[in-house]
Amino acid sequence: MRCVHWRRVPLDLAREAREKSAAPYIDRAVQCQLAAHDGGEHFGLLTDAGAYGTALWLRWHGTDETELVVLPDCPEVAPGSDGEGCCLFADHVKQHTWEDALEEVSCPG
Repeated sequence: MRCVHWRRVPLDLAREAREKSAAPYIDRAVQCQLAAHDGGEHFGLLTDAGAYGTALWLRWHGTDETELVVLPDCPEVAPGSDGEGCCLFADHVKQHTWEDALEEVSCPG
């Protein structure tokens, strides 16, 4: 199950995200894309970063600290010949998006 935490994207970071990517539109709020967790850092996908295999994420901790980070895509895929790729970033701590057996999860975007 996905984390239930959402975060509004501050205007200055939304502007910076548009400058760093080719995306004409950045969502005003993002949901943490990690598996359910109680605390620590949260990560909401904003857009592809432009460079192959990277994406622009909003990282936040608590209610005050937010920043834009460019992270490499997770290289893992589900077993099998038609394995679905993980929609998270490399080195995420918990399960891959395709390992969530409780609900159908699709990559945002």
